[in-house]
Amino acid sequence: MERYRLLIISCLFCSFTLLPGFSTAAWSKNFKVVIDPGHGGHDPGAVGKVSKEKDINLNVSLKLGKLIKDKNPDVEVIFTRNKDIFVPLMKRAEIANKSKADLFISIHTNSIAGSKTVKGASTWTLGLAKSEANLEVAKRENSVILYEDDYKTRYAGFDPNSSESYIIFEFIQDKNMAQSVGFASMVQNEFKTRSKRVDKGVHQAGFLVLKETAMPSILIELGFISTPEEERYLNTHTGQQNMANGIYNAFIEYKNAHELRIAQNKTKSTTTPQHSNNNTITTSNNTTTAPTTQKNTPKAEKEPITIIKKKVESQDKPIFKIQIMTSSTPLKENDRRFKGLKNVEYYFENGLYKYTFGATSNYNEIKKTRDQVVSKFSDAFIIAFKNDKKIDVNKAIDEFLKVNRK
Repeated sequence: MERYRLLIISCLFCSFTLLPGFSTAAWSKNFKVVIDPGHGGHDPGAVGKVSKEKDINLNVSLKLGKLIKDKNPDVEVIFTRNKDIFVPLMKRAEIANKSKADLFISIHTNSIAGSKTVKGASTWTLGLAKSEANLEVAKRENSVILYEDDYKTRYAGFDPNSSESYIIFEFIQDKNMAQSVGFASMVQNEFKTRSKRVDKGVHQAGFLVLKETAMPSILIELGFISTPEEERYLNTHTGQQNMANGIYNAFIEYKNAHELRIAQNKTKSTTTPQHSNNNTITTSNNTTTAPTTQKNTPKAEKEPITIIKKKVESQDKPIFKIQIMTSSTPLKENDRRFKGLKNVEYYFENGLYKYTFGATSNYNEIKKTRDQVVSKFSDAFIIAFKNDKKIDVNKAIDEFLKVNRK
């Protein structure tokens, strides 16, 4: 009798799991994160007095992965390595891209030559190094390719120790830059406020592993193995867990924001059919219009505001602009968040109003404008449009370069 009762219960359970939505709701992985412990195997990374970077990176990475797995059943954690083995740089990016990850976190430990004592954690995103110190960090991390037999072929002649090789990063615009910088800022805030580490800030540099990834990506430098005090700290269970906790807290903050964006996109797609999600700019007679918002006057949302669109060259050419910020709600032309910039435009994409400044078909001109704007908007980056549709900025740069080489 007992056996029949168990059989009936088992059948009922199986029936429920076959109901639409049951299994996916219970066990689906809605978010994928790739954790990349830098170096490994015959590549030790930076070497301190009592330890090697590769071991610190792996220990912190495993602790971070465990935190995510234990507390977030909807997240799939993928490691580029979970033991002491060598993984080529390109392979690390391939793992992330093939898995269609939502986020890529590369974990490293910094070092500085000589007797200089430096402390602190920093977080990096893809971009052109703006100082010699930043360039040196990229050179050291990219030098891992020298351990690969065919690196000259695989990386198209890239020399990690040559400053000239890094010119390529001047012409690369990461479409995920805003999200990468946002997540990097979250990590640094956690390191500073909760992990109580010296804040070395968010920086950009030409990291090959970030160049090849197709999702928001960051590279973390946990501290300086060349500084005895930090090396000791990063080799303790407490130190490693503290750093993992800081990254985990930032990860949760980023994931929550990511899920909110998705929810808002779904809501807007059903409640605001007048907006298309095809990356087009709404224009009329050289103007861009958007509903406005005012404090304590909800009806004002129906009143249009007009942002003057600067006349530019033929739309048959790529038009470069600088994206300065995003907002879930439309902003007035004189909104203080524009920090005094005039002739700010917007385009509507993925449920967000994305605001831009400047418009020209000359990439060199927009670069100069960006250099001026970054003092007010540190996360500003270049995007491109053609015939009022957003296009891949790297293709736009290639088109500009081809035309101007003639």
